[in-house]
Amino acid sequence: MTVDAPIRLLLADDHPVVRAGLRAVLETEPGLVVMAEAATAEDAVTRAAGGDIDVVLMDLQFGKGMGGAEATAQITARPGAPRVLIVTTYDSDADTLPAIEAGATGYLLKDAPPEALAAAVRTAAAGRTALAPTVADRLMDRLRTPNTALTRRETEVLTLVADGLSNQAIGVRLHLTEGTIKSHLTRIYAKLDVDSRTAAVAAATALGIIRR
Repeated sequence: MTVDAPIRLLLADDHPVVRAGLRAVLETEPGLVVMAEAATAEDAVTRAAGGDIDVVLMDLQFGKGMGGAEATAQITARPGAPRVLIVTTYDSDADTLPAIEAGATGYLLKDAPPEALAAAVRTAAAGRTALAPTVADRLMDRLRTPNTALTRRETEVLTLVADGLSNQAIGVRLHLTEGTIKSHLTRIYAKLDVDSRTAAVAAATALGIIRR
C-alpha cells in the first residue's frame, strides 16, 4: 500500500444492520474504501486472504461456527496478512485477551463515535495499536498488578464456572484434569480474595474480568 493509496476494508459481522452502519460511517471518510463484507468468521478468513484487504473490522460473536478471535488468529498467521481491528460490544478480559493474543492490532467498542472508528482504522492500517479507553485501562491495570491479574486460562476456567459447569465438566471442555481445574480455582480465589465459586464469579463480573 503506497502513501496515497486508500485503506481497503473488510467488514466482518453477522448482523447486516451493523455492517450497513459501519459502511455508512467509513465510506464518508476520505481514504477509506469498503471492499467487501462477510457474515461469518469463516467467510472473513477466506476473503481476507484475497490480497486486496488492508484492515479487517472483526466482530467477536458470530453465533454458530468460528468466533472472531479464532478467525483473527487464522488471518494474522498468514504472510502479508491484513491488520485486524476488533469491533464488538464486549470489553471483558474474557473477550479482549484471546483477541489480542490472536493477533488483533486494535480493539474498539461498537458505541465508539464515528471519528474514533475512523481513527482506529487508520491507526491499525499503520500497524499501530488502537484500543478502546476501557480496554487500555484494564490492560494497564494488569501490567501494574501482574500478581493479582487472572491469566487467560484462569479466565477461561472462571467463565465456565459462571456458566454452571462442574470441575469435571470444565476439565473435559478444556482437556485438563479435574485436579488442574481445582488448582486454577485455588489461585483464582487467592487473587480475587474470595473463598467460593459464587463469590469468585461475582467479583470477576464486577471487575470486568468476565461478562454475565
